[in-house]
Amino acid sequence: MEDTSLERLGAGKYLLITSYRKNGTPVATPVWVVRDGDALGVWSAADAWKVKRIRARGDVLVGPCDLRGNPTGEQVPATAEITDAETTAHYRKLIARKYGLVGRLSLLGSRLRRGVDGAVGIRVTL
Repeated sequence: MEDTSLERLGAGKYLLITSYRKNGTPVATPVWVVRDGDALGVWSAADAWKVKRIRARGDVLVGPCDLRGNPTGEQVPATAEITDAETTAHYRKLIARKYGLVGRLSLLGSRLRRGVDGAVGIRVTL
C-alpha cells in the first residue's frame, strides 16, 4: 500500500504538505512534487515558513491537492527533511522535467531572485 501511495502522490501535479508550528497548529501548503526513488521530492525557497517549520519538526501530513491547496484525497503521515545542495539540484532537474516550460521558468526566476542557495529540497518519506 505504501508504494501505491508513493506512486499516486508522486504522479500528481500538486502535493499538500501539512507542517506544524511550535504550538502544534497545522499549516497546509500546496507544492510541486516529484518522485525520487522511495521518497518524494519538493523544492522551496530556503526562507519559507514551511522550511522553518520542517527544520523544527519533521513529522508532516501529505496528500494530493489542487493548485489552491484544496485536498483531493486522503492525507497520510510522513517525515520531511531538508536536503543538501546536491539533492536540491537533483530535485530541480526532476521538477524541470516534470513541469516543462513552466517549471523551468519558475526555477530560473527563483535562481535570479534568490541565487543558487536560495532554495532547498525537501525529502518526504512515507
